[in-house]
Amino acid sequence: MGFKRGGSSMLGQTRGQLTIFIIIAIVIVALVFGYLFLSGIISVQGIPPSIQPAYTSFLTCLEEDTLAGISVLESQGGYISAPEFEPGSTYMPFSSQLNFLGNSIPYWYYVSGNNIQKEQVPSRGDMENQLADFVEARIRGCNLRSYYDEGFLINMQEPEADVNIKDNEVDVSLSMTLSLEKENDTALVRNHKVSVNSQLGKLYDSAKTVYDEEQETLFLENYAVDTLRLYAPVDGVEVTCSPLIWNADDIFDDIQEAVEANTFAINTARDEYFNLDLPVDEEVRFLNSRNWPNSFEVAPAETSVLIASPVGNQPGIGVIGFCYVPYHFVYSIKYPVLVQVQSGEEIFQYPMAVVIQGNNPRESLNATAVSTADPELCLYRNTEVQIITKDIQGNPVDAEISYECFGNKCNIGETEGGELTDLFPQCVNGYVHAQAAGYKNARYLFSTVSEGSITVFLQKAYEKNIVLNVGGKPYDSNAIITFTSDDAASTVVYPEQRTVSLAEGQYEIQVHIYRNSSLNIGATTINKCLDVPRSGVLGIFGLTEERCFDIQVPSQLVSNALAGGGTQKYFVLESELINSDTMEIDAESLPVPNTIDQLQDNYLLFESKGLIIAFR
Repeated sequence: MGFKRGGSSMLGQTRGQLTIFIIIAIVIVALVFGYLFLSGIISVQGIPPSIQPAYTSFLTCLEEDTLAGISVLESQGGYISAPEFEPGSTYMPFSSQLNFLGNSIPYWYYVSGNNIQKEQVPSRGDMENQLADFVEARIRGCNLRSYYDEGFLINMQEPEADVNIKDNEVDVSLSMTLSLEKENDTALVRNHKVSVNSQLGKLYDSAKTVYDEEQETLFLENYAVDTLRLYAPVDGVEVTCSPLIWNADDIFDDIQEAVEANTFAINTARDEYFNLDLPVDEEVRFLNSRNWPNSFEVAPAETSVLIASPVGNQPGIGVIGFCYVPYHFVYSIKYPVLVQVQSGEEIFQYPMAVVIQGNNPRESLNATAVSTADPELCLYRNTEVQIITKDIQGNPVDAEISYECFGNKCNIGETEGGELTDLFPQCVNGYVHAQAAGYKNARYLFSTVSEGSITVFLQKAYEKNIVLNVGGKPYDSNAIITFTSDDAASTVVYPEQRTVSLAEGQYEIQVHIYRNSSLNIGATTINKCLDVPRSGVLGIFGLTEERCFDIQVPSQLVSNALAGGGTQKYFVLESELINSDTMEIDAESLPVPNTIDQLQDNYLLFESKGLIIAFR
């Protein structure tokens, strides 16, 4: 009986069993994946029909949130979250945002309250990031309540959005695990995409083109200068013997009205002057409103009245032969302009500040947008000084404090309870200025090279009515009354103005009375001779020769001529100011001149005429 081994037969049987198990496992896995595939868990495109409406509503939410964010970007100059707010000042009226119909829009260009030029122009990338943040913050609030009522189970994980702004559309890709389940149907979607039709990108590019054009050419400022010179007295000469008088408030009203109308006319009017050759396809509008923050200043002007005095009517007029009034006023004007770029129903808008300094446009913004006019003195405040402000009786007075050194003035602060301790810039023989409502401005000499303290006394000012009499009778025609003290001067244009603010002190009071005149000064020719350097080598050694030339003086009609008044020095007591309501001034009349000689005589007589001052 032979021996027989059975090892190979058992091994083959075991291998067969393993193969069967592997096949069964593969089939099971395939069935599971097939089930998941058919139920929509693996394939987004395979979302079951029962779940598809809920997911479609989710995509609609994503599209609506995108459109809402685009609308905010377009209405707020490319911002959803505005940069940190920066207030303006009395010197520069702009804050960092313009309130337009209740919507705060960041300026793309403005000048800060401390006179620093600033830009806030967002890039496309900035807008994409802000829109992505906006979508992420809103998408989980998508209203799917009706599907919950139908028995849906919906779960959203943390979203992460990516935005691409193109010229005519905006693409949003949202990474967020979203599971939707109803009865036996389930879907799990991790990536969601929508594209919305919008010209945000194209409008932004055009808006940036308009902005760059303004920064390069300052066309808004140039229009403003033209408006200023058309509607306000800036500089010039008029042939007349009476002073020229303007009301600054009326001038500013005219300028504001003109700025508002002319700004809107830019790029919309048919007039060639207002048409800009801007390299953009969309409609561009420029808006301004007098209700927006603005600032209008003019110098020299102590009050709201601008006065230009004549030359040639003083003693010696016979030598000059005619009268003329030269004038030169310096304006600083600041106001905002809202730029709107529109295509169809979409409007992209942003504001810019327009700044005129000293009758001229501001300088173009440089690459670093730094200040060009902030006094260096004010940047280095390192000396602590105590300021105490009181009235003459020793009672505390709250006042605004500033410090002046070599023509530069720095705002320091305001006293509280009559005291202020703050840092001052160092200066030898500078001046502390104190200003308070109802008090005369005070100016004290004070050096700030070391710490110290100063008490400033403010004199109370009193508003007094003015009654002018000429020859003992009430006078209601044209007159100019000036009050000059050691540190201040004020002018009253009578009878339009009938009050003056005075404090105790010494004043020189002058009254100039003007009446209608028909004095006609004919055209004349005046021969003038001057010593001028000789030509050639002799002129190098300082030798001169006489040269004569003729000056043609045009004829002029003196419609208002000096016909009364006088000058008087008077010390005004506080008791007079306290116990009276009215300041009465009596002046003498002079004959209305009919010839040049009589006009010259009136100016000679004026110097000798006094005034009678009484408080009643």
